[in-house]
Amino acid sequence: MDPQAAPPSVSTFVTPPREGSTVTITAAQSNDWFSHNFEAAPIMAILRGFGVRRSLELATIAWDLGINSVEIPIQSPQDIESLAAIASAGAARGLHVGAGTVLTPDHVRQAADAGAAFTVSPGLDLDTVAASLAAGMPSLPGIASSSEIQRALGQGLSWVKAFPATALGTTWFKAQLGPFPQLNIVATGGVDAGNLRDYLGAGARVGAVGSALADESQLSELAAIIAG
Repeated sequence: MDPQAAPPSVSTFVTPPREGSTVTITAAQSNDWFSHNFEAAPIMAILRGFGVRRSLELATIAWDLGINSVEIPIQSPQDIESLAAIASAGAARGLHVGAGTVLTPDHVRQAADAGAAFTVSPGLDLDTVAASLAAGMPSLPGIASSSEIQRALGQGLSWVKAFPATALGTTWFKAQLGPFPQLNIVATGGVDAGNLRDYLGAGARVGAVGSALADESQLSELAAIIAG
């Protein structure tokens, strides 16, 4: 991103729409939002199944490190409660919290109701992507093949999540960026402080970490990566 250019406008979808809202964003706006949101640090935090109290502790660690993007996967009513609490805490800092493991349009609705600012999915479901954009929330769908990348790009989505990253391997990232240089990939699944630099070096724009935030021995390396 050109450091002299003004950051993309996110005013139409910084705050998740509430019930009855007709706010809709485009795929291009979704891409711009992720480019802007990941500008501060090439790391996203994923806090899966920790419960409200521990999720808040780990989110605070992430925010204090300079990780602005936090995702709470929603797979249970307790996860929805965690999402709502962390989204509220993030909003108090001016930061955005997303919902992960968003598989259906109904999950999109639940995420919006809980205050999520964006959605993340393990796979590419175009109905779910469309529902997220229609709700005013940027969508980060999952991909693991060239065909899925083409489908995502065909919908105008250049920001995607590669999952599972450790199963795909770093050579996969280098290979896919040959024919798809416009792709912005978030490496997810098995990524920690010990291998994050490898994925970034292979072309991933961002790495998503989870348990690394609960391991004090990894925090200094994460901080060093953020510092550049």
